[in-house]
Amino acid sequence: MSQGIRVLVVDDDALVRSGLTMMLDGADGVIVVGEAGDGDQVPAALDAHPTDIVLMDIRMPRVNGIVATQRVRARPQPPEVIVLTTFDSDENVLRALRAGASGFLLKDAPPAEIAEAVRRVAAGEPILSPRITRRLMDRAATDAGAYDRARGALRVLSAREHEVALAVGAGRTNAEIAAGLHLSVATVKAHITRILTKLELGNRTQIALLTHDAGLC
Repeated sequence: MSQGIRVLVVDDDALVRSGLTMMLDGADGVIVVGEAGDGDQVPAALDAHPTDIVLMDIRMPRVNGIVATQRVRARPQPPEVIVLTTFDSDENVLRALRAGASGFLLKDAPPAEIAEAVRRVAAGEPILSPRITRRLMDRAATDAGAYDRARGALRVLSAREHEVALAVGAGRTNAEIAAGLHLSVATVKAHITRILTKLELGNRTQIALLTHDAGLC
């Protein structure tokens, strides 16, 4: 990312796309490398433009942002995905997060907030508010076995990995986790990598969701 964080903007509204492009392309350290008008255009756009972050609309007519996110995250060395929505209570946001998105933003968020979210996700830091995540999960329909599955999955973690997973679920950054557990940031990152491998998850947002499913955060 020496030349900047490369962003692909995906939205079926041309005005929204152009607005996001104009907003982000002038932000420090961010470069918009391409646009797509629907989820079915994303694979070709990623093939044409090396990308670090995809800003993904949830509601699109042909291939929605949930399916598109699943396809993006299934690619080798996939870019991160931040989903865009007009409502923070939209249960489709939660489905997109479970599909592998790293976080979500409201479309009317201030430009500086959107640019900062892009930088944070590119650096591997969370952008989810625990309060909003909890509200999303409370409003979204979940199957009866989610609690038991989450509890069972977390049992494979060591005691220290469990502590780190709970801190991720609480929305803490790597630096905050390191300070709280008296570890180095590098050690925290190593623990998170092992947690993702053991739990077969794609990113730290999915760790957070699993701890919420287990009723631990």
